[in-house]
Amino acid sequence: MPFTYRGLLATLLLVFSASVASAGSRPQPGPGDIPPDALGKDREGAEQTISGHRGKVVIVTFWASWCGPCRRELPVLGKFQRAIGREALEVIAINVKEPRKDYLEVVRANKDLDLTWVHDSSGATSVRYGVQALPNMFIIDREGKVAHVHRGYSEDSLPVFIREITDLLPPEVLQRPAGR
Repeated sequence: MPFTYRGLLATLLLVFSASVASAGSRPQPGPGDIPPDALGKDREGAEQTISGHRGKVVIVTFWASWCGPCRRELPVLGKFQRAIGREALEVIAINVKEPRKDYLEVVRANKDLDLTWVHDSSGATSVRYGVQALPNMFIIDREGKVAHVHRGYSEDSLPVFIREITDLLPPEVLQRPAGR
């Protein structure tokens, strides 16, 4: 079969279409979407779900021990959790596809953080959420819908995170002293 540019172009289009279709089969939930409910088991073995925290703002962040921005983001989220309180906010930190040893090393090093830790060793939860880069954070409103999605982390983004989270909290939470 002789080489033709038209044949090459047709082959490339076919390959490109297939890769886009497979990449598009697990899109990330975006603002207004209802995200996948199941998040995995926490350190105590309790199944964590979005629906189990209805009425709260839920932050779901995907992280790994080798990810520097993730390691900087986790303490900030822990401070949000402590300041706002668990009755209004739930921060669920999901470790993606790492050996249990690496996951537990980070959890132990951050034992003072009041986060709900989940180990997604198989990557099943991150696949359902379409996670392709870390950290990847989903801020979910009190009705269980995605309000905001963030990929990456920098200290410059903190004012945006704070505003997005506080805009979702009920007024009575914002009027009380921090950590109550």
